[in-house]
Amino acid sequence: MTTFRPSPTSWVRNQVAAIEAAGTTEAADIQGMRVVLLTMTGRKSGDTLKVPLMRVEHEGAYAAVASKGGAPDNPQWYYNVVANPDIMLQDGTQDRPVRARMLDGDERAQWWERCVDAFPPYAEYQANTDRTIPVFVLEPRAA
Repeated sequence: MTTFRPSPTSWVRNQVAAIEAAGTTEAADIQGMRVVLLTMTGRKSGDTLKVPLMRVEHEGAYAAVASKGGAPDNPQWYYNVVANPDIMLQDGTQDRPVRARMLDGDERAQWWERCVDAFPPYAEYQANTDRTIPVFVLEPRAA
């Protein structure tokens, strides 16, 4: 059994606590926009980790954008998902097992457009960094 380790970042910790207390991702938002909650395994610790991300959904698949607000480095959750791509996604009250797959080329460009449509600041974040912001597609998998 793994241990849940709350985020060291206060806003993440507070949003996860609000979502868990209410039982729905509708209890939290980022800049007034809906979020989903990802539950993953820490690549080094093996602990259960949770992070709220912008809700970007298309035909039953979701995007996870490793923007870190346009910082020069990837967020820590990115490395956990690369190491352990089988994660849980909560949207509203519904939990579902998903597998993360890194996007590139035309598929990334198509999803990036959806991501910016859902959360326009992503375009500014990309302009503020030299790295190409990673985008994963989260696709349903068997439990």
